[in-house]
Amino acid sequence: MRPTPSSHRSGGSDAPDPPLVVLLDDQRAGDPALTGAKAAALATAARAGLPVLPGFVLTTAAVERLARGQPWPSALQDAWRDVSADGTRPLVVRSSSTVEDLGESSMAGRFESVVGVRGAEEFRRAVDVVIASREQAAAGSAAVTGREPLAVLVQPLLSAECGGVLFGIDPVSGREDRLVVAAVTGGPDRLVSGEVDGSRYEIRPDGRRTSVTNGDGGARLSGRRLRELAQLAARTATIFGGPQDVEWGYGDDGRLRLLQSRPVTAEPRGRPTGPVLGPGPVAETFPEPLQPLEVDLWVDPLREALGRALVLAGTATASAVDASPLVPVLDGRVAVDLDLLEPRHGSPGLRERLDPRPRLRRLHASWRVGRLRSALPALARDVVDAADAALVDVPALADLDDRQLVALLHRLRPALVSVHAHELLVGLLVDPQAPRTTGATTALRVLANARRAGLADAEIIAEHPVVLALAAPQVGPAPTLPPGVRAPEAGPPGDETEPGVLREALRLRARWLQEAGARAAWVLAERLAAAGRLPRPEDLRGVGLAQLTAAVDDDAATLTSRPVVPGEPLPARFRMSDTGHPVPVAGGAGATGAGGGTGTGPVHQGEDPPEGSVLVVRNLDPGLAPLLPRLAGLIAETGSVLAHLAILARESGVPTVVGLPDALEKFPPGTVVRVDGATGEVEQQEAP
Repeated sequence: MRPTPSSHRSGGSDAPDPPLVVLLDDQRAGDPALTGAKAAALATAARAGLPVLPGFVLTTAAVERLARGQPWPSALQDAWRDVSADGTRPLVVRSSSTVEDLGESSMAGRFESVVGVRGAEEFRRAVDVVIASREQAAAGSAAVTGREPLAVLVQPLLSAECGGVLFGIDPVSGREDRLVVAAVTGGPDRLVSGEVDGSRYEIRPDGRRTSVTNGDGGARLSGRRLRELAQLAARTATIFGGPQDVEWGYGDDGRLRLLQSRPVTAEPRGRPTGPVLGPGPVAETFPEPLQPLEVDLWVDPLREALGRALVLAGTATASAVDASPLVPVLDGRVAVDLDLLEPRHGSPGLRERLDPRPRLRRLHASWRVGRLRSALPALARDVVDAADAALVDVPALADLDDRQLVALLHRLRPALVSVHAHELLVGLLVDPQAPRTTGATTALRVLANARRAGLADAEIIAEHPVVLALAAPQVGPAPTLPPGVRAPEAGPPGDETEPGVLREALRLRARWLQEAGARAAWVLAERLAAAGRLPRPEDLRGVGLAQLTAAVDDDAATLTSRPVVPGEPLPARFRMSDTGHPVPVAGGAGATGAGGGTGTGPVHQGEDPPEGSVLVVRNLDPGLAPLLPRLAGLIAETGSVLAHLAILARESGVPTVVGLPDALEKFPPGTVVRVDGATGEVEQQEAP
């Protein structure tokens, strides 16, 4: 018997009471206010011709009546008899709340489902359990109050040969050129409950398999079934207007059934294209997001210097450099082209074996670098001297007019290009394991001693500019120096002709040139704000250098600040998608030991690590230097053994590992790990 809506009217209203029971193929079942999001999605899918099992819904109105202690509606008993074949066919009784299966939150696992329900009494108990789970969901989530409308979805239990979950995009990275399928033998409830891991398939939108990982209880899927699942993903995405998280099952008859469809909560990020990018090599220089003026002042010179250095060293062709973004900026976050910077691994293909040009290019590069090796130390010292002379020649900023300040900003850019380019080239000659004193080491020692002598930070910066190695560049009133520093032990002084020492000298000059630009820009910012041409001095950060130049040349020109809203921290390795999003990718050279011996301790993420902890970070930020003495180890997802912080950690005897992908995810806070700074290994230990 098919249930019919009640025709009872109350309170003198002409509108009929809402139905208490509706079948899934009833058009009214597609109303989520009546049947909840889960059932409404299945009803929509069924009307679109997708393979949905029949069933019925105890509506939100009926659940409210039952919650108030009113009797069961007779239509419910009739619907149960039809779907269960008078109690002989097992059922699945599931929640269908109005706050479940939404795009912003799936609320997966918050509400109850009862599988394998037989008989009238068991069915009544199952309905009571599902309704009661509304209060349980409220106890476990701030997003649920326990008063949200709830419906109950009832369907036959699929006797499944295999089943699982299908994601219309990669649920972790959001990339849309990859579908992910998890499959188990039997029904998908074994997978979603966590009972088994299942097998994980990555497939293309056409269903072709790209990888498979076999897991506990996993099911083997043929190429035909993978293609059917890919087609199901495409159809659900079309019907619901976006990629879906689909529960599916193959019955004993070999037919595919759609058991549930809800939006994937991961943000769709498009299809990745172009080179592999990452923040690692520049995160130390620019640990914080930049604004447009800072990008013009500092990133553009670095981009030009990197291109020149790569071509001069023979590690990249001019055409490859021209085609590369080199140093892109995404919502203020700076990255570099890792494809150009990182060595490629693996044996050459047939084409490379037959083509002599790559080998000739490497031979030419070796000859060129050999000549550079002998010439670079003298060239680098000349660049250091020239940078020092240029900085000494800068007049007092207060004595310069606005046009002279802008001219100074423009003159500092080619100086930065020269210093950066020589720093990059000298870096090719540096022995990563050679002991030496870094700029950060000296800066920490100077800062600690000056504070003990009672100097204020402004006085310390003026008298000892080496401390700027501890502060990231920013257009602002004054650099922020780290608090609570300890003076590290003195390292070996090093020969001034040694490449590592020269590289540190060039790094420090680059930082001084950046600071000169930051101070000049801030003086301009204060003047423009005082003249009413900017609301606040800090708004100048959102003005590009070209616009600033035009405004200073023309007093009538309007200054418009367009500050960038900083984006999320960038993945360690990613490619840009066709929709402009960073999509994480695997690979890379892998974890590298940066020295410091071995150490064991509990993982800490974030600020203020306790004594004896292992700090896990995304990037090697020089601002972390004061924390090193209290650490038992340091792990970074990105970075190089030549980074300031890695060198300083090694000198301080802190075991350090850099370039460990997904370290923040692999080692949550409290996990006890052993860090080997020699081998780059990080091993999880049993908690004491």
